[in-house]
Amino acid sequence: MQDKTVYRADQVAIESVIGTNKVLKNTYMLLGLTLAFSALCAGVSMAVGFPALPWFMTLIGMFGLLFLVHATANSAWGLVSVFLFTGFMGATLGPMLNVYLSLPNGPGLVMQALGGTALVFFALSAYALTTRKDFSYMGGFLMVGLIVVIVAMIANIFLAIPALSLTISAAVVLIMSGLILFDTSRIINGGETNYIRATVGLYLNIYNLFIHLLSLLTAFGGDD
Repeated sequence: MQDKTVYRADQVAIESVIGTNKVLKNTYMLLGLTLAFSALCAGVSMAVGFPALPWFMTLIGMFGLLFLVHATANSAWGLVSVFLFTGFMGATLGPMLNVYLSLPNGPGLVMQALGGTALVFFALSAYALTTRKDFSYMGGFLMVGLIVVIVAMIANIFLAIPALSLTISAAVVLIMSGLILFDTSRIINGGETNYIRATVGLYLNIYNLFIHLLSLLTAFGGDD
């Protein structure tokens, strides 16, 4: 009887590992595709001179599509939703990139931000995957940080304080770095079993990390 119990426990453990590896593989594959699609949409947006949307329209579109992704994550429509969401995010990024590229050192700053974002993501992901540590304890702290940053960002839309903007960008870079560890850890340890939700989480980490790293590089590069 004891041998059967041990066998079943081992079988469950093996199935759990296989399931986790499948979610991880599907997540990174879909993440690569959505990032490429988002970059394509950003390029098209830049080429056609797509105008920057008002901040409230961007928020409505982003949260509306994000809700759609989570509502359809367990169905085949989830894949359609995630590409709609990442395509929209890429398209809204285009006007911002055009502004940065118009700066004297704009192309160099964008490439530095891309390189820095890739370096941070791959380094933190590799650390989480290699050590397989559980970073779930960071969840509460990161959530509080996100709420504070969102409130500060909304306030700074009206206040327009440069120093506050820099502080927010620095905080977002730190929070997104923590979220990369947190989200990767959740996938590894079975806390997230849906690869569509996992993909969107990592995509948003990368997206926000890039934007705010670019903002910091621009400020410290003297091209504010």
